[in-house]
Amino acid sequence: MAGVSGCMKYSMFVFNFLFWLCGSAILGVSVWIRVSKEAQQELEIDNSLFAGVDLLIAVGSIIMVLGFLGCCGAIKESRCMLLLFFIGLLLILILQVTGGILGAVYRSQIETSLNKTLLESVNKLQSSTEASKAFQEKFQEFERMNECCGLLKGPADWGKNFNTPFGNSKICQCGITDAPKGLCTLFEGRYVYKQPCGKVVMEYLKDHLLIIMGMAFGLAVVEIIGLGFSMGLYCQIQRK
Repeated sequence: MAGVSGCMKYSMFVFNFLFWLCGSAILGVSVWIRVSKEAQQELEIDNSLFAGVDLLIAVGSIIMVLGFLGCCGAIKESRCMLLLFFIGLLLILILQVTGGILGAVYRSQIETSLNKTLLESVNKLQSSTEASKAFQEKFQEFERMNECCGLLKGPADWGKNFNTPFGNSKICQCGITDAPKGLCTLFEGRYVYKQPCGKVVMEYLKDHLLIIMGMAFGLAVVEIIGLGFSMGLYCQIQRK
């Protein structure tokens, strides 16, 4: 009867140990962000972003469990653990591919949903509540950093709040003396940034879409390698 390849066995172990370390890092950082008030303040994370942090906690936990199953399955030559690892990794790969297909098919709906979110943010810019003022102050920082104004219709998105003073600076104030041509426009008697911030957000997402796709493709390749290792080792153990 053929024995188990030592090269494949320890390659599988090293692969899954690195997999487990990645899961541990994701889980540790996510939990730290979730429970540490200092981390939330330093990274400027509010309650609206906790869903994303909770998702990372779940992802980190799943990766740790799969890495553990792969490591123990390889060292102990356990067919049961290797099969569980294979099934778990295959389900993740299927979900990943399905998500990519759905993202491509429902791209227009995603853009509509994003525009709806931007419209809700426009309402916050025009509101005068205390909660809205906190959002307005943070959004002004975003405007200054990206040299943009408003979200969809430019300075008009601020409504009656456009001339409301916030600290030492005016809303969307554009320094015309050193500004590049086309950066500023005249609105209600003063120069402001011309480009809506919604366009900046859309361009950012489009520019980073290729990076996200590349990362997803790279992850899929790693997952396929893991599937190959686990099934190869499983078959060798079965024939032993």
